Amino acid sequence: MNIVEEFKKFALRGNMVDLAIGFTVGAAFMSVVKSLVDDIIMPPIGFL
Repeated sequence: MNIVEEFKKFALRGNMVDLAIGFTVGAAFMSVVKSLVDDIIMPPIGFL
């Protein structure tokens, strides 16, 4: 299935539990990306 269609179904359903799970997963993903950028990507760039 298409991600956009799945998101429309999720958004139109309006289930608060799904919203809380999505928020939690999004926050965890954001922290992983921030750590990746700060610890892996930026040091070589700063070195150059």
